[in-house]
Amino acid sequence: MQIKFDYTVKTDKSFEQAAVDIRKAVEAKGWTVLQVYDMKEMLAVKGFELSNLKLFEICNAKQAYQFLKEDSLISLCMPCRISLYEKNGEIFISGMRPVMIGEFFPDLDLGELPLKVDEDLRGIVDKAK
Repeated sequence: MQIKFDYTVKTDKSFEQAAVDIRKAVEAKGWTVLQVYDMKEMLAVKGFELSNLKLFEICNAKQAYQFLKEDSLISLCMPCRISLYEKNGEIFISGMRPVMIGEFFPDLDLGELPLKVDEDLRGIVDKAK
């Protein structure tokens, strides 16, 4: 069975409300928002037009530690990200599936950790929806 790279949901909320609700959902799950990038604004400064797009870097320190003690190269997949974007007038919330880490590092025995983190991320996206 092929695993889908992303978990994406459509929301009926405004872009601004969805951004607030992503932060709330991250905190409610016990995770931390490390950084938010407003890509529309960043690119506008350089003269490029883009629809609304924010990237949320999020982390759960305990889970991050468990991954990193197995292999420092997993840091290339970190922190987890949630993308909030507007496409054709609709708002979407999307996250990269952490379960993919097992696909990138097949020689490591990560146990159920990728599944647990994946479950958390999907829960955050669903709660923010």
